[in-house]
Amino acid sequence: MTIVLHPVWSNGVQKLKVVSQTPTKPKHGLLPPAHNDEIHAVRCLQQLRSKDKPIEKYIYLSQLKDADPAMFYRLCLANMAEITPLIYTPTVGDACLQYSHIFRRPEGLFISIKDKGNIGKILRNWPRIDEARISVVTDGSRILGLGDLGVNGMPIAIGKLSLYVAGAGIRPESTVPICLDLGTDNQKYLEDPLYLGLRQRRVPAAEAAEFMEEFMREMATVFPKLLIQFEDFATDKAFAYLDAFRDRYPLFNDDIQGTGAVVLSGFFNAAKLSSAASGRALTDHRILFLGAGSAGVGVAMQLMSFFKLQGLSEQEARDRIYLVDSQGLVFDGRGPMAEHKKYFSRKDYNGPPMTDLTDIIEHVRPTALLGLSTTKGAFNESVIKTMSALNPRPIIFPLSNPVRLSECEFHEAVEWSQGRVLFASGSPFPEEEYNGRILYPGQGNNMYIFPGLGLGAILARATKVTDSMVEASSLGLAESLTPDERAQDLLYPRIERIREISAQIALSVVRAAQKAGVDRSTDLRSMSDAELLNFVRSRMWKP
Repeated sequence: MTIVLHPVWSNGVQKLKVVSQTPTKPKHGLLPPAHNDEIHAVRCLQQLRSKDKPIEKYIYLSQLKDADPAMFYRLCLANMAEITPLIYTPTVGDACLQYSHIFRRPEGLFISIKDKGNIGKILRNWPRIDEARISVVTDGSRILGLGDLGVNGMPIAIGKLSLYVAGAGIRPESTVPICLDLGTDNQKYLEDPLYLGLRQRRVPAAEAAEFMEEFMREMATVFPKLLIQFEDFATDKAFAYLDAFRDRYPLFNDDIQGTGAVVLSGFFNAAKLSSAASGRALTDHRILFLGAGSAGVGVAMQLMSFFKLQGLSEQEARDRIYLVDSQGLVFDGRGPMAEHKKYFSRKDYNGPPMTDLTDIIEHVRPTALLGLSTTKGAFNESVIKTMSALNPRPIIFPLSNPVRLSECEFHEAVEWSQGRVLFASGSPFPEEEYNGRILYPGQGNNMYIFPGLGLGAILARATKVTDSMVEASSLGLAESLTPDERAQDLLYPRIERIREISAQIALSVVRAAQKAGVDRSTDLRSMSDAELLNFVRSRMWKP
């Protein structure tokens, strides 16, 4: 057994605490005589595969993680492509919908509006305060594309933290899933006798903001070394809370920043392939977004980095991005609009409202079409054929989750583009054969980004997560493709390499934190990149 000396602070004095690197094995006689981990891993995998439905597999894996976390994560690492869709999207969406019905035992912290004024005391009930390093926090108000799920949103926080452990080696005991219950406006759950949350409507925005101020203040007091990830807050709150807290605490919003970073990475690789086919400069790309909520605008903000890295000004970058919402093309002359849409609202169009997506494509003539609308089938045959007529290799990213809300499916994009599409989606799709060639769909899964971003921020002990750190994570991912992956026109690396990728991203994030002057682990500054990479790898927990 490896022994690790872990620094802790007690009454202002730093001390060393012995931490076991591996869990203690049961004593002799408490396991069958022929039991061994290698065979048990095969046994667990067979048990998993015996389940018919994804939700049953999710329940089995949840039970396994509770009973034997080391085996759970061992299976994850050995079978990432198979297990990731079961513990995260798309299955986690069904787990959230059914959470109050499939609930076995609590995992994480539940803090309700009834705890206002007493939040610090609730947080101190967490049994592993000294070990806490990363928390995913949701209020369940906009889970994936499923809407307000209230306290049923807890599985999204649990699933994300499982991927921090599997993808970046953050220790399981360092994770803190938190669901904030401020009520729900979902009438179905309010009437469900098994619903686990408060049976009341969501509190007004002002009261919620006061609650969040107390929550964040107490989180920083109780967990001074904690990085916080906001997850699946409704659009207006997502932007408001990120703006309110990002400069005061180490936190980021995965829907706004994480999604943007992973899409930016895939877009970098797609844009190079598209430009190679068309002969046009990278600065000539135009991006059309269907969906103008927190994720859509967050991705649009992040993709401005693509153009600015090509030497364009901020205004020139903004001019190459167009938004479409439920009312059509977003432009100034259309009338009042939500505050977060105004930055990308077009000033160069004053005609009648444009609502048909094909007509908008013919007007804008984009090289890339990105969907964050949660509108199934929005990228129909007319849309994709129009994109394909305009571009030798059209970039089509239907990013909405889960699969049943995706704007199109991979086989449709392949068929309607005659195999020329550069495709990435939010949820997984199977590969397709077209004219004797195997085509591979990209998956713009945030799990490529947030584990390495989180690990880097934790190791740097960053006082805040800067835009440059997020951008560094994106560029690190874009550059992580192997020659074999590039030869197959992949936009993202194979998920089986997630630990290797996360280590590289963490290195880039630490360097960005140092450059921004927000790192408190100043001893890492003197390390060479090779030394820092070895240090990062040495801190990754192995089951």
